[in-house]
Amino acid sequence: MIDYRIKNAGDYAQKIGELVSMLEHTRAVTLEEIKDLSEEDLDSVADETSNTIGALLLHIASIEFVHQVISFEGRDINEGEMEQWKTALELGPEARKVICGNPVSYYMNELAKVRKKTLLKFQDINDDWLFEEKKWGNGVPHNNYYLWFHVMEDEINHRGQIRMLKRMLSGSK
Repeated sequence: MIDYRIKNAGDYAQKIGELVSMLEHTRAVTLEEIKDLSEEDLDSVADETSNTIGALLLHIASIEFVHQVISFEGRDINEGEMEQWKTALELGPEARKVICGNPVSYYMNELAKVRKKTLLKFQDINDDWLFEEKKWGNGVPHNNYYLWFHVMEDEINHRGQIRMLKRMLSGSK
């Protein structure tokens, strides 16, 4: 059952635990939205320029992975990591070709693997870490709190696309 309270979600510093609560709520709603989708549903496209639900799900996992690297390791993804995640990060024509033929359990497992690492890393940091400031290459400041807000924001945005695709699919059946 989905919990509709923001509270410290475990053995975390106070604000980290609240962030985890929000991330986990966001994920629970996403998983509820997709749990009964067929492989055909996951691979369907609304038109020749849209992304599949499966590709959007891997994109959600890829964004979280990239933000793990940036925030926990203080670096950008390397060549090998880019090779692994590039298609899911960029979406588009290549993703429509390559990210297909998987059951919903595959996407749920990929999301869970990435999230497991996030939750483990969050146990080892304190709330001050959220406010550590850095600068992008162009000089624009950001902090770790923003990075993890963006992970959540991105998932919510793509879940909206998934809902729209599901409505379109149900109208075509």
